[in-house]
Amino acid sequence: MKTITSISAILLLLIGAALPGDGEIPSLAIGEKAPMTNHGMKSTKGKTASLESLKKEKGLLVIFSCNTCPFVIGNEKGEGWQGRYNELFELATSHNIGGVLVNSNEAKRDKGDSFKDMMNQAKDQNYQVDYVLDTDHLLADAFGAKTTPHIYLFDKDMKLVYKGAIDDNNASAAEVKEPWLKNALANLAASREIDPNTTRALGCSIKRLTK
Repeated sequence: MKTITSISAILLLLIGAALPGDGEIPSLAIGEKAPMTNHGMKSTKGKTASLESLKKEKGLLVIFSCNTCPFVIGNEKGEGWQGRYNELFELATSHNIGGVLVNSNEAKRDKGDSFKDMMNQAKDQNYQVDYVLDTDHLLADAFGAKTTPHIYLFDKDMKLVYKGAIDDNNASAAEVKEPWLKNALANLAASREIDPNTTRALGCSIKRLTK
């Protein structure tokens, strides 16, 4: 299992490498307020949703995701992170924290990340949260989001309190030793310090259009 995890980590580093130009996108810093909170995005729930409309009393969990990245959907090397999404959003809801999945893969709309594909994915995975289309990766650019998945957790004032990875093992939930996001959600709900508040987001690069 350690060998598989090591191989998985190496693959994550390779696939999660920044695309040319990604380094020029400023990254949202801990303590900064969420940008574009009133920006409307098409949701798989048949409505237009914004970060502001989806936040709850204690904050908002934002996960940049997609339908095509093996570190989201899984492959022969591991189960992928999307199988943990529903549990994480249920945990957030139990703490009165809102949630949203964001698909910013504009360069793959005709290769598995179209809105129709998103609708199918939401149905197949029984997503209870809004899965929104980030047209022209505007929200991802405003956040400085790099990978799928990339996690951003905001408090009641929409200030960033945690960013990075879900946990330390994409291949197997049973092998997770550091459940960073779960801990961050619990600590946010209890008004405790979140430590660490930043981890390295690993996964497939968000597929941006060439400018």
